[in-house]
Amino acid sequence: MDLINTRIAKELNVQTAQVTAAVDLLKEGATVPFIARYRKEKTGGLDDTQLRKLEERLGYLTELEARRAAVLKSINEQGKLTPEIERAIGAADTKVELEDLYAPFKPKRRTKAQIAREAGLEPLADVLLANPTLDPQKEAEKYIAADKGVSDSKAALEGARSILIERMGENAKLVGDLRQWLWATGLIISKVLKGKQTEGAKFSDYFDFRQPVRQIPSHRALALLRGRNEGFLDLDLDVEVDPSRPHPAEGKIMAAFNIADRGRLADKWLIDTVKLAWKTRLHTSLAADLLTRVKEESDSAAIGVFKTNLKDLLLAAPAGPRVTMGLDPGIRTGVKVAVVDQTGKVLDTATVYPHEPRNDWNGALATLTALCVKHKVDVIAIGNGTASRETDKLAGDLMKKMPDLKLTKVIVSEAGASVYSASEIAAKEFPNLDVSLRGAVSIARRLQDPLAELVKIEPKAIGVGQYQHDVNQSELARSLDAVVEDCVNSVGVDVNMASVPLLARVAGLNATIAANIVLHRDENGAFKKRTDIKKVARLGPKAFEQAAGFLRIANGPNPLDASAVHPEAYEVVERIAKQMKRPVKAMIGDSAFLKSINPKEFADERFGTPTVIDILAELEKPGRDPRPEFKTAEFKEGVEKISDLRPGMMLEGVVTNVTAFGAFVDIGVHQDGLVHVSELADKFVKDPREIVKAGDVVKVRVKDVDVERKRIALTMKSGPIENHAPTRERGPDVRRPNMQASRPKAEEGESALAAALRRAREAGKN
Repeated sequence: MDLINTRIAKELNVQTAQVTAAVDLLKEGATVPFIARYRKEKTGGLDDTQLRKLEERLGYLTELEARRAAVLKSINEQGKLTPEIERAIGAADTKVELEDLYAPFKPKRRTKAQIAREAGLEPLADVLLANPTLDPQKEAEKYIAADKGVSDSKAALEGARSILIERMGENAKLVGDLRQWLWATGLIISKVLKGKQTEGAKFSDYFDFRQPVRQIPSHRALALLRGRNEGFLDLDLDVEVDPSRPHPAEGKIMAAFNIADRGRLADKWLIDTVKLAWKTRLHTSLAADLLTRVKEESDSAAIGVFKTNLKDLLLAAPAGPRVTMGLDPGIRTGVKVAVVDQTGKVLDTATVYPHEPRNDWNGALATLTALCVKHKVDVIAIGNGTASRETDKLAGDLMKKMPDLKLTKVIVSEAGASVYSASEIAAKEFPNLDVSLRGAVSIARRLQDPLAELVKIEPKAIGVGQYQHDVNQSELARSLDAVVEDCVNSVGVDVNMASVPLLARVAGLNATIAANIVLHRDENGAFKKRTDIKKVARLGPKAFEQAAGFLRIANGPNPLDASAVHPEAYEVVERIAKQMKRPVKAMIGDSAFLKSINPKEFADERFGTPTVIDILAELEKPGRDPRPEFKTAEFKEGVEKISDLRPGMMLEGVVTNVTAFGAFVDIGVHQDGLVHVSELADKFVKDPREIVKAGDVVKVRVKDVDVERKRIALTMKSGPIENHAPTRERGPDVRRPNMQASRPKAEEGESALAAALRRAREAGKN
């Protein structure tokens, strides 16, 4: 364990003692948010990002050690464990390296090489390898044995060759060197499968494609792998080869086994053996290994994109506790309406039909007006799906008709709303409410508090990922769950208002305890103080320790219950109040007074200076929300569909997704535009997240519009607009589930970006 901790410390560039303390806390059942916030003294201030990486590496290295022990045991039981082998296995840094070393000893089905050994042909392989001056034919004749299945010299040589090929394929150093060389110099090569040109047209960019494997970006690699998995592409990994010369890999194998072409009798036979070893075994296995590595690294990059976008979306600015009307736009099925109060409780619902085929504009206005007056609505949240801008216009007319109401309207992303509507959570929450109306409730609530509402939706259904259906699903789920947990706990949760799904994301709690908290609240009324939470069924001391600091009680008798100060540290605050001769309530919010306090004066063995500093900062702004101030984009009047756009037009929009190749921006025309990474700023931008994040309100200019292909190119540069569309690769729309591969062409003559963006909008309509 000490070796694991030391290795993790080196990787994180921190002290081993910090890692050891964090590992001990994790083993005791502490959560990452709790350790990051309330155990800074023990870990030396490791933050949640470092702790998540530590947790991930701890899992990998623990599995590696378990596998190492199993490998050593297996080899020892075979009676083949030598000190040299034991040292090599003990020094293996990765699972791949460990498996390379284990390969010769791994129990396997009977191979051609094993059969040849059983027939007594290993000495023939050894003698030809050791002495190439011998004549293979003459030597092989010595091993003919019909009773052993060796009928002639040809069969003997084939058996000897099988033994050497297996030996070459199981030489750990050679395999490792070849793998490293192929990764450094290899190309990922893609060809269309015969007869699949028409059916696989969406992958046409990869019908004859090659790129250095180390340079291939995540989204392109995942597109290639999808094309292969769907049966349209053949993928290989190799180096550039001169057909008139031996393959470079063959030279490396020959050098490893001291084989050379010196005109000796066995040289050609040995060289042919090397060629077969590379072609039939080593190249096949190494290409598969490295394509797996490409997949893993691409998965990691894609999951990283998803995590960043999800965090930005979850921590988007909340509109706050306002009476909100949610409008879920639709054409033939009508616009679904839900009014919720400041706490998100549903007050009223309706369906209006202002659009085709009924065109009951006035009737819709009358219904909405009545609801706004009745419930004193403050803000209208409009889903950004089908008929969004038409419904936005309806809300605009309502605001003009009823100026005294002082209404505000906001376009809200409805990604995942339909998933929530049909979910078990929604059914339990609104058993008597039609599925379609639940979507309107979700739209209203996500404006009030995006975090509280979005936690009810499976993270990958929110639609801010890149090829989320192609990546490792268990790793994706684990990573996204960690993001949600970190976001929820960074904001804090009002225990008297939170839903079961939100409470379940609090450190130390789970779905069962969360449900028990709500049940206790319903049966006994609101919690008056944090210690009352201990009365909840199945919420033990450990769960309380982990969760208490993240649970808030507003307007309780103890003002600290509304803060992030952990109950275990209340005594520190009381000590400060006593020594400074000021009541706790009088200290809260008094910035000048709190900054005059020396944290070191109140630190002790249990609560060190970092904790006291955090306490003083929390007292200055108790229960502060780390999320930004609420603001929304103002979509331009008269620009409601793609045909309304003109190059050079300046617009305001909301960033809906950020990918490796740029950012997608909703400008209110039912079709997100793409700001390519090269168009994000006047300077060079390597990572789009340096400039924008999901949820940002940005100003963009229209660079190019293709109405027929439904393609919108945007720019955030300050220079003049060029009069031609950029030719650089744009990549696919990766915001929605079930995305097609990179740069697909779904319709005749339709560009990749147009196809991707069209499908994204269609997905939003469903």
